[in-house]
Amino acid sequence: MSELKKRLSSILESPKHNTEEKLQKVCHLLDQEISYFNWTGFYFKNGDKDELKLGPYVGAETDHIIIPYGKGICGQVAVSNETFVVPDVHQQDNYLSCSIDTKAEIVVPIFKEGQNIGQIDIDSHKVNPFTDEDRELLEWLCKEVSKIL
Repeated sequence: MSELKKRLSSILESPKHNTEEKLQKVCHLLDQEISYFNWTGFYFKNGDKDELKLGPYVGAETDHIIIPYGKGICGQVAVSNETFVVPDVHQQDNYLSCSIDTKAEIVVPIFKEGQNIGQIDIDSHKVNPFTDEDRELLEWLCKEVSKIL
């Protein structure tokens, strides 16, 4: 994981790309390097509205461009301000289905100056694939991402 962290840092620190491009490259790298990351994307607070708006992502197209706070796993994280790991999405009452292939999801909030401004959302086609190492990596990544926002 330390090698992956170095590569992610180098993307985020690159002077030749804008923020959107950096986030897109982060999604691509995670998608390429971790086989069970089958949809990787960012959502951000949509202005002053209590909703999230889809940002850069890699994976199947989604209808969930806007997600109201409280709705689905992403919407819950926007309210709870805590990482949410869902080992099996079919066991969740408040799950927004993006793809019939999705079996598990992890969502990690991004904070800037103490405010929850967005999140990284990862779907997997495997049940219970996410490890403590994945969680630690993504929480570290969200802290790093907040520095460029």
